Amino acid sequence: MPLTRLDIPPALKRLLPTTLFGRSLLIIILPVAIMQIAVTWAFFDAHWQSVTSKLSEGLAGDIAWAVQSYEDDPSPAAVEKLAERAEGALSLSIAFQKGRKLPTSHRPSLFAALDRSLDKALEDRLDNPFWFDTTRYRAYIDIRVQVDGGVLQIYALRDRAYATQGHIFILWMVVATLLLTAVAILFIRNQVRAIERLAEAADAFGRGEDPEFKPHGAREVRQAALAFIAMKLRIQRHIEQRTALLASVSHDLRTPLTRLKLEMAMAEPCERMEAMKGDLAEMEHMIDEYLAFARGEGGEAIQVVDLSDLVESVVADAERGGAAIETEITQGLETRLRPLTFRRALANLIDNGVAHADRVRVTVSPRQTGGVDVAVDDDGPGIPEDKYEEAFKPFSRLDESRNQNEKGVGLGLAIARDMARGLGGDLVLSRSALGGLRALIRLPG
Repeated sequence: MPLTRLDIPPALKRLLPTTLFGRSLLIIILPVAIMQIAVTWAFFDAHWQSVTSKLSEGLAGDIAWAVQSYEDDPSPAAVEKLAERAEGALSLSIAFQKGRKLPTSHRPSLFAALDRSLDKALEDRLDNPFWFDTTRYRAYIDIRVQVDGGVLQIYALRDRAYATQGHIFILWMVVATLLLTAVAILFIRNQVRAIERLAEAADAFGRGEDPEFKPHGAREVRQAALAFIAMKLRIQRHIEQRTALLASVSHDLRTPLTRLKLEMAMAEPCERMEAMKGDLAEMEHMIDEYLAFARGEGGEAIQVVDLSDLVESVVADAERGGAAIETEITQGLETRLRPLTFRRALANLIDNGVAHADRVRVTVSPRQTGGVDVAVDDDGPGIPEDKYEEAFKPFSRLDESRNQNEKGVGLGLAIARDMARGLGGDLVLSRSALGGLRALIRLPG
């Protein structure tokens, strides 16, 4: 029989905790709480209420006897004798208040169910009007019965009407619940912490760091951690092999290129020679871009840098190459990044803007939610919105796009996005206020 999923109402989902720690705690605490409530309810209903009812009935019987004895002989001597007998045998304090009436006000008790039990027992045993108060005195109950000529006031010990040990039971239940909850929190926190360490290590590795991590926690969590470590080693080995391959290819290609450049420098200058030198320069630039893309973030550590100064330095380098760049840079912004990788990525974005637009503006500003935005705007032709994602693909050269230039091989945006995502941020494209393209690097705080 196929299993069906139990759908939780959306309103209830919003009330449920979202963390693993909260949900695990709920799984343990909720059944314990329900069990404790059920046991407490059963105790009150089946035991405490029953015992209290019997005690109240016994007290009501004694009071009915006292009222009947008074009505049989209301003389002062009989009342005095009745009080002595009630005090010695029944622990009741009886006094006759001549000409008095029953009070009209009644103060409610915290345990209304117990008052109802005593009220029912007195109503069943007495024909006379009565009134009682369980709140005025801590150890006694004040009971008054209307009789001929006044009120018979009776003080009875509280434990003669109520099972007074109920609060001790409740206290033990509360202590047991708190103890079980504390133990559950300690064990769950220990297990969840192992998962949190695994998530932190995975996040750090995703940013290009090499975290020190040892498997902890339950067997399943350790298995996941060991699988992560094995995956990390495979990825690192793959990156190292790719970088070594590209470095080797780059080295092998640079040797004949250097010889060709030397031979051209020694040859007679002519128009064809200048074209060949341009082709060689383009080939050398392509090799540099291939190697930069293959190298990625390898080898460079993350540092806390003054982003404002770094961006101004990149802009100054571009201006020395003949570009005119507007800047809006908020000073004193610090963030964690790989300086050389960031410099290369920002330079690529600026070069793309300069190659396709008349105006280029670089903006650095903090985000209200934390982090820093570095935007490169221009007034060029831009890229259609449906081609934004395609522009990030390595070696992509869009027709009439920003990736198509004389020297580029379609790696500039890919390198810049890899840099941003490696830091936990992102690179997004949008329409610029200048009319062209906006490339926005979103860096974490």
